[in-house]
Formats: sequence, structure tokens, C-alpha cells
Amino acid sequence: MDIAKLLESRSARALDEDGSGRILVASDLTGTFQLYELDGELRQLTDFAEPVSGRYVPGGRQVVVQMDSGGNERHQLYLMDAEKPALNDASRLRPLALSAAHVHSVIGIRPDGRQLAYACNKRNDVDFDAYLLDLETLEEELVYSEGGWVHEAGGYSPDGRQLSFLLPGPRPLDSELVVYDTEARQLLRPLPHPGEAAQLQGPAWVGPASFFMSSNAGRDTQAIFAVDLRSGRSELVLEADYDLECYSSRDGSRLLVVANAGGVSEASLWEVKRDGPLPGIASRVELELPGAGVMAGSLLTPPPLLGSDGCRLAYTFTSPLLPGDVFSQRGGEPPVRLTHSPGPDPVADGLVEPTSDQVVSFDGEVVPVFCYRPRPSRGERLPVVLVIHGGPESQSVLAFNPVIQGLVDRGFGVVVPNVRGSTGYGKRYASLDDTTKRLDSVRDLAAIHAWLAGAGFDPGRAALYGGSYGGYMVLAGVSFQPELWAAGVDIVGISDLVTFLENTSPYRRSHREREYGSLAEDRAFLESASPLRRADEIRAPLFVIHGRNDPRVPVGEARQLVSSLERRGIAHELLIFEDEGHGLGKLANKLEAYPRAIDFLATHLGLQ
Repeated sequence: MDIAKLLESRSARALDEDGSGRILVASDLTGTFQLYELDGELRQLTDFAEPVSGRYVPGGRQVVVQMDSGGNERHQLYLMDAEKPALNDASRLRPLALSAAHVHSVIGIRPDGRQLAYACNKRNDVDFDAYLLDLETLEEELVYSEGGWVHEAGGYSPDGRQLSFLLPGPRPLDSELVVYDTEARQLLRPLPHPGEAAQLQGPAWVGPASFFMSSNAGRDTQAIFAVDLRSGRSELVLEADYDLECYSSRDGSRLLVVANAGGVSEASLWEVKRDGPLPGIASRVELELPGAGVMAGSLLTPPPLLGSDGCRLAYTFTSPLLPGDVFSQRGGEPPVRLTHSPGPDPVADGLVEPTSDQVVSFDGEVVPVFCYRPRPSRGERLPVVLVIHGGPESQSVLAFNPVIQGLVDRGFGVVVPNVRGSTGYGKRYASLDDTTKRLDSVRDLAAIHAWLAGAGFDPGRAALYGGSYGGYMVLAGVSFQPELWAAGVDIVGISDLVTFLENTSPYRRSHREREYGSLAEDRAFLESASPLRRADEIRAPLFVIHGRNDPRVPVGEARQLVSSLERRGIAHELLIFEDEGHGLGKLANKLEAYPRAIDFLATHLGLQ
């Protein structure tokens, strides 16, 4: 199957529901994600060149629209009338929060529809503060300016009095929940965890001052806790051997729990009990999902939508066989597919599901991997591509990836590892690559290479492919282990950890130093772990892709790498897209870049 056909697959994402059955959807039918409304049929609301996201304003027919320019991630906020959609007419968007040099993001819309809470770094370019904006008068109030990066987390309580958001803690994979009482004008910090890194999910509100939330404070995996703000009490209500997340209905009667079982979603619906000082759960119903894949949430945004009365669930679902569509179901009934985005036929087009395997690394640590093999197999050892996720605080899951399916169709085996430092396997595993342990994750690549022959792959024809931090891993692999890797594809990757931290957007620097190490204290290590400092060792041909407007990993990371390759006569190709940022968001650019990258790998791995 032509890789172009896979790349031209479309998908749809459920963004919000308005309480009357309408669902706000993002779909890339036009080639970039635009807003649609699903009410029996799919009706287009926007048709801009840039990708768009949005949220319903409760109690009316308005949508808050979020859009950047050229992938620069400096999102601006607008208001749109859903009955008079903007399509491609920007004059139909009412400006709400505009400052072209800064980033804006929604952190909540009050249930009465009168107030928008958003985060922005306009005060000092670095810290993201919290603002409350009156949607009628556009008067705004700064309510949090104590430093850090305010992130959305649960939004407003049902009565609109409490506003919750997350702040990064002082350690990698560490967060703090903050609740702002809009009447008392005070900040509360439930579930504190001093001296410990812990991740917290935003509240699933079930009352004016009570909620459930996911946290791994005091434990390795994320479990569900009940919290009451008035008493300050909290208690564990549900745990498992893997991470759990939760989402509540607007009336607080139901709780959806989504489990991450090794990169595959499992879901259950619970009745909420209110007969004690803390809310509880009972009457579990297991939900039948459309297949082995992922229900969008923290693994993939946006989160599932549990209807106002807890009876109807709408969510985005993707799997290796399904690019992504919106599904709905009631209770324990089978799922119903609401959108049917154009895409490949799993059987006719030969899409492949992976097997799950494990690789024992240099120190005995077990690295989970997914393996994709062409069908039918020709019997000989296959050339193989390792596809490495970004982050590094992320996880490869059972989701659709057109490049992986294109590689398999071309005749490659594909191995998708979750090297140490990946999330989804507990807090301990996720911390194994922090700061000066960075190169241990690169050593995992060598362990996977040693495992390839026994798994039916040709270790002499093994390549690396990755984006963002995955791009760093590609470059680290070919520079620290030049004898192992025959080629690489680096997409918006870091070539030098020092120049990356020096030149990334100011608001990202302190955030990333928590994970990689600081310029002030860890410069020597950062230099030693930088692929560019070992560029003379690189002999693998490299295909490099970058966006000119990348605010995370500046395009200079690609240019300085390629300059080194040119001086030494190493085979390479470089594609820089003028209208992209951190990755490729526009279909035309994907159609240019990814087929060429696959052809490059086929040429250098002897697969024609």
C-alpha cells in the first residue's frame, strides 16, 4: 500500500459536549485539524490554514477557539458563535486574549458560561500565570502569579466557586494541584507531597468541594483518591498494578476510570456514593471498547467526555488498525461509532497489529517493546527500524501510526520500545533516565540491538527513527553506538543538550532543566551526553526534518548537525519546513517528508 494513502487517512477527536447531545469535534478532513459540530451529522465550524482547537461555553451556542501561527505554539484565544461559524473568515472570531508574542491556554470555563480562566506568560515571558476573564466585558483579573507553569486540571467545580490547575514541582515528573477559591480569594493545595516527586491528575469534581483524582504520591503507580476540600481529608479508593485516571459526569453521579495496561486502555464506569465524609464508588460496570487500543486521555488528548447525567460516554478511540474516530456508548452497551473518517481498510490494506515483547537491558531492567512484522513474512531476517517516542516523559501505545504501517508495508520490521524513562510503567521506571542517568536509556538501544537477531530481524540492517526527544535518541544512538546502526531519521531532534537549553523558548528552559539537568550545575554532563560533541563518530546516513518555527527544539539543532555531516561527507538529507513548528501538522508537508524518509531508509538498508 502506498505510504501516501496511509498519510492521507483522516481522524476525528471529541473535544467537548454541550449537555444537549452536541459534541464539539476536531477533524483533519481538510488536512489540518479544524472544528466541527456533531449533532447527528458533522457540520464544519472553521476552515483555517492553521490547526484549531476549542471548547464550548456552557449555556449557549458559543465556542472558545484556540489557534497559533505556523506551528509557533503561541496560541491566541477567540470566541465564535456556533450558529454563525467562522469557517475561513477571521473577522467572525471575537478576540478574547491576544498577545502575539505569548502563549495562551484555556484552564476552565465557569459552568454559568460567564467567565473564562486561562494561563499566559505575558507578565515576564517565562512564568505562566492564571487569569479570570469576564466573557461579556472582557475585564480580567490576575489570580495566580507565584511562578511556574499553570496547566489545565479539572477546571471549575460544579458551582463555579473553585478553579483547579496544576503546577510543575521541583523534580522531574512532579506536579502540584492548586485550587483557587474565587469567593475567599485564597489558594488551596490538596494532596501535598513534600520531598517526593509525584504526578497528580486534575480533579474529577463530584460536588462543590469534593472530587476524585489520580495520583502516585506515596506509591509507584497512579491510583484514585477521594478528596474533600472542607475537611482537608483524602483517602485511597481504587488501585491497580498500572496507572489509573478518572473523569466525572457533570452531575457527579458517575465516575469513569481508565486504566493504562501496558499501553492499552481498559475502562470501567462506577456509581458515586455520597453517604460519608468523603465520596466513594460502587457498582462497577466494565466497558467494552472498540478493540485493543487507546481511549484518549493523558496518553492522547483530549480526555473522554462523560455526559451531564453520567449515562452517555463520548470519547476518541485509536488503535493500530484505526486512525481515530469518535465513539459513544451508554453504560455496559457496546460502543457506537459516531464519525467515520476516511482511512485504510484494515483487512484489504493489510494493516498489522503488533506483538508485545520484553528485552532485558544491561543492568537487568526489562524494556517493553511492540513488534510489527510484515505479513506474510518471507522467512528471512528482516531489515528493522526502531521507532522511539519523544518526551522523554511519554509512552508508545497501541495507537495508529501511518509511518509505522508504511514501513511494515514496505517490508521492514518495526520495533517500538518504551525505553527507561517512559511513563506508564510506574514512577520508578520513569525516573531511570533523569539528569545524569540520561545515557542509560541509550544503552537500552544497544540491548534491543543485541535482541534483534533472536526476534527474526537483521541486526546488520537496523535503523533508528524518532521525533523530538526521540530524535535525540536517534542521534545519540548513531554517535555513541556507531557500529550498531545503519541509518537514522531525526525529526525535530536535539543534537546538543547545551545549545538546546540555551536556545529553547525561555518559558520551556526551566521546565526542561528538571529532566535533563541544569546549565548552571550539570553543563559538563550535558556536554558529554550531546551527540554533536561526538559527531566525528557518526557514520550512519541521516535524514533530518525540522520546522522553522519550532519553539521547543530550535531549528539550529538541525542545522549544526547537518553542517557537521557535510564537513565529513556523511550521506544525509535535510528538510526544513517554513510553516511548521515542533513536528509536522500539515498534510502537504507530511506527504513530502515521510515518503522521502522511508525511501531513504530503504536505500541505505538495501530494501528496494
